[in-house]
Amino acid sequence: MTFRPASQFNIAGYFLDRRVEEGLGDRVAIRTDQGTLTYGEVQHLANRFGQALSRKGVRREERVLIALRDTPDYVGALFGILKLGAVAVMVNPDLEPANLTALLDSSRATCAIVDRSVLGSFEAAVRAAAQRPAMLVAGSDAVDPDEPDSFEALAADLDGDLTTALTHPDDPAIWLFSGGTTGRPKAVVQTHRSFANTTECYAKRALGLSAADITISVPKLFFGYATGSNLMFPFAVGGSTILFPEKPTAEILFEKIRRHRPTVLINVPTMINQMVNHVDARSQDFTSLRFATSAGEALPIPLHERWNETFGTELLDGLGTAEMWHIFLSNVPGSVRPGTLGRVVPGFEIKVCDPEGVPVPDGEVGRLWVKGDSRAIGYWQDSAQTAAAFQGPWFVGGDLVRRDPDGYVTYCGRGDDVLKVGGKWLAPQEVESCLMEHPAVLECAVVGVSDENGLTKPYAFVISKEDSGDLEDQLKSFVLANLQPYKHPRRVLVLDVLPRTHLGKIDRAALKRLARETV
Repeated sequence: MTFRPASQFNIAGYFLDRRVEEGLGDRVAIRTDQGTLTYGEVQHLANRFGQALSRKGVRREERVLIALRDTPDYVGALFGILKLGAVAVMVNPDLEPANLTALLDSSRATCAIVDRSVLGSFEAAVRAAAQRPAMLVAGSDAVDPDEPDSFEALAADLDGDLTTALTHPDDPAIWLFSGGTTGRPKAVVQTHRSFANTTECYAKRALGLSAADITISVPKLFFGYATGSNLMFPFAVGGSTILFPEKPTAEILFEKIRRHRPTVLINVPTMINQMVNHVDARSQDFTSLRFATSAGEALPIPLHERWNETFGTELLDGLGTAEMWHIFLSNVPGSVRPGTLGRVVPGFEIKVCDPEGVPVPDGEVGRLWVKGDSRAIGYWQDSAQTAAAFQGPWFVGGDLVRRDPDGYVTYCGRGDDVLKVGGKWLAPQEVESCLMEHPAVLECAVVGVSDENGLTKPYAFVISKEDSGDLEDQLKSFVLANLQPYKHPRRVLVLDVLPRTHLGKIDRAALKRLARETV
């Protein structure tokens, strides 16, 4: 059931050019508040981006950093890079200059396509970089006619006639970055083959996407989860995507859903939590949605149940990694088991193993191994980590799971997050799910901290819905009443906001540092 590409294969052709060749050039591909773009118009935009990059000196196989907000320019730039046979390095446009400089130096990008809303940060990053890339400025803000390196000015006389390079299926296509909740994210080099394979296995077969589907996403396009679900997947079937550059909030999502009537919502637990707790949640009309997906972080059962009660739209939890590009474990429409990641997506294979790599029986917790044709080449400039994680045809990450006899997989945390408390193993997600059932808790995270005797104890960080008095004692007692005593948090710290990584996941390393300051 895996995808078998031709010996010459470029995903710009697979996702975009082929739609025009099929006669869908006049079909809507992108929807924004300002209007729509057809597949033909997107192809023309991508060709002009490719031609502009050529003028900047970009050649086949060179890296091009893309740091744009979610506008049609992002789509045009991404496919323009791919059409040249170059490699896209997708980054969060809001990264600090020091982090951007590090990315520019490690990737040795020859060009950076930058959103004009963050141009100042990038100019500072480029000045500090060892190798200064060419710049191409684009995005949704108003164009300054005197602006240097403007895509609009550079491409004004370009005809949009560009032949897509005949790359190999195993050529690098896009750099993604691992989620990295406890350490520095690693650059994952992914191939043309991977993006097409997961699209065939997950988007088309498991989810059953069709030309009638309209997608909208909470995570932004630089996050591989959204690159697939809110761009590549709808494009592969002749559907359309809704794009907006703003940072998503519950109010913005409700408004976009009312305006554009999507059929698929790409979501994450943090936003699910905000949406179900919104004062106007129960008045929203979600009847256009066939289903919503959740990934990126663990989805607590209480939160899943509140979603079902509030919106009644089927919610599909799943798991994917940058190293396998996208989702390979998922609940599917019509077959959802809350509290699980669903079952393995056909076309992939998993096993649950002990530390020696020996499979464990169903029902036991072990490390997740996954195999399939979406496996990355490896980590850029990190042969040791590549050798440890890519073992033969298998990718071996840090996720701990448990599989039941029906094949449903439950997430049990990451190996570096799981705690040993009093000689017993504790998954933070179990305590977090319990805390989420308390009416005063809006959001929470649990980490392990060593006390003065070197013993690990669970600490909880919560965002409260309102002033509830001595919340620490209330929550300790609540967990003691619902879980085994060793699992209760020894401290409960109330925060206004939880720290997050570049991909929006809870930054557990930052929480551990904060917890140690209180010991």
